[in-house]
Amino acid sequence: MSARGPQQGPSLWRTVRAVAWSIFGVRKGREYQKDVERITPLHVIGVGLVAIFVLVLGLIALVRLVA
Repeated sequence: MSARGPQQGPSLWRTVRAVAWSIFGVRKGREYQKDVERITPLHVIGVGLVAIFVLVLGLIALVRLVA
């Protein structure tokens, strides 16, 4: 346990990690359970939209680099 106690509020870093791991499709069961308890759906949607935007921009840059 951390010094903050067992019930921490939602954190941006935890949400980013959860979205990143879900993109790869790999997640430990106990970490998933912690995410369910600590992150909010609104944060997941926001971080997910930003991740999709960054992914599309990266793909566009890659295609321009190769072409």
